[in-house]
Amino acid sequence: MTAVSALGNVSEVDSASRAQAAANPLRVGLTSQPAAPGHTLVIFGGSGDLAARKLIPALYNLKRNALLPASLAVVGLGRRPMDHRSYRARQREAARQFSRTGQPDPELWNDFEQGLYYVRGDFSATSGYATLKRELRQIEARHGTGGNRIFYLATQPSLFPEIIRLLGETGLNRGPGSTRIVIEKPFGRDLTTAHHLNALTNNVFHESQIYRIDHYLGKETVQNVLVLRFANIIFEPVWNRRYIDAVQITVAESVGVEGRGVYYEESGALRDMVQNHLMQLLAVVAMEPPVDFQADSIRDEKVKVLRALRRLQPHQVAANVVRAAYGQGFVEGVEVPAYRREEGVALDSKTETYVAARLFVDNWRWKGVPFYLRSGKRLPKRATEIAIQFSAVPHLLFGEANPEGVRPNVLAMRIQPDEGVSITIEAKQPGLAMRVQPVRMDFGYGQSFAQESPDAYERLLLDVMLGDQTLFIRRDETEAAWMAVMPILEAWENGRAPDLAAYESGRWGPRPAGDLLRADGFRWRRL
Repeated sequence: MTAVSALGNVSEVDSASRAQAAANPLRVGLTSQPAAPGHTLVIFGGSGDLAARKLIPALYNLKRNALLPASLAVVGLGRRPMDHRSYRARQREAARQFSRTGQPDPELWNDFEQGLYYVRGDFSATSGYATLKRELRQIEARHGTGGNRIFYLATQPSLFPEIIRLLGETGLNRGPGSTRIVIEKPFGRDLTTAHHLNALTNNVFHESQIYRIDHYLGKETVQNVLVLRFANIIFEPVWNRRYIDAVQITVAESVGVEGRGVYYEESGALRDMVQNHLMQLLAVVAMEPPVDFQADSIRDEKVKVLRALRRLQPHQVAANVVRAAYGQGFVEGVEVPAYRREEGVALDSKTETYVAARLFVDNWRWKGVPFYLRSGKRLPKRATEIAIQFSAVPHLLFGEANPEGVRPNVLAMRIQPDEGVSITIEAKQPGLAMRVQPVRMDFGYGQSFAQESPDAYERLLLDVMLGDQTLFIRRDETEAAWMAVMPILEAWENGRAPDLAAYESGRWGPRPAGDLLRADGFRWRRL
């Protein structure tokens, strides 16, 4: 079955959504949105953690901000025994606990939950899809959604292929209105499985219907990287190898595996964080200016960056990539166990919870500039930051009074939790001597804007309803990111890298991660 034969007339599938996306390609705020058409959102794994912690609270907050379509129905599909009433009570408690806006407004929630439904079914049996199809007909008639459907895969990744295949076999991929599918990360376990999953998905859905989600792209400050670069003339002329010495990208977590030891044993930090989140941040930083802000124009430039990443040879992996697992220690004053003592983790586990890497983008703009990436669990604090270290001044005029030299300028973009941008410049100290010291100019979202930033899932869910794929990942993008990390995975699996290092919980990683930068005359930033 080809993508076209599975869908019928592809041009009719998402023509309305394409028009909406073209009219509103990249939105900086959520205050002037076009109205989203009615939809039925089906959450596979609707009784799971992702739905409770992120999806339902995000939908409620969109409702709170009058951004949801008037005709919206949400169907949680799961295996747990529940009815509509108990499901609504469960999700109300989840919204109270996890929503960024706190306790739901009783009147508003009562209105919102009238569109919440639960269907019990087996994801791997056609009978479950027959039940779902029957329920959808009744729910869509009740709410007048126009037959527009979104299928959100919030299950364990191993179920993705079976769900997608059965959506095609049962005809649910061909609804009476537009049909879209949202696929959570990780998208495959390696290049081969990602390619197979892409082929299967494109056999059932057209690429215009597929929304591969990476919630980091929905964060306000990630989008602001594009605005910072392309809306401010002072940055783009120096955004290249002539003026930048190095780039650091850090995604740090203070938590451990949080009861997900079985999943993490199959994933590890490289697959869980580097292949998707960090690669996306790197692509946004390093991309060329797009010809316009249409979805494919932006994604074209990101793909070029990922394809330009230098492929490490097996003998180069040990010198450019460090892997480690956390040991026992203290995080925020609380003693925590070592990774190998976590539930579901093997005592002789070789799975990494920390990765640091030195990568290079081999193109004209970035040739020779190291991109240092690090991500780990049980680090001292939760923080995500992109730091651009500019070159040192070529000649120091004030050498006699400043024998230690002058530090390079640094532009730091904080993604979380204290969202904002700072730039470090040199200034004269007060006094008679010509002493120079670094000072920081800082912009914080919380201080500069009166309105609260939306959660990433709020923005992305609304984008799916609007048919805007700008902040979602295209097929070739997923495979290009996997191509960049495959040499590392293969070297680890073939024993061509040092043994797993260890770091104490509450520290910033193992010593070899620092050596990676010290060899080049740099050091990790203190966050």
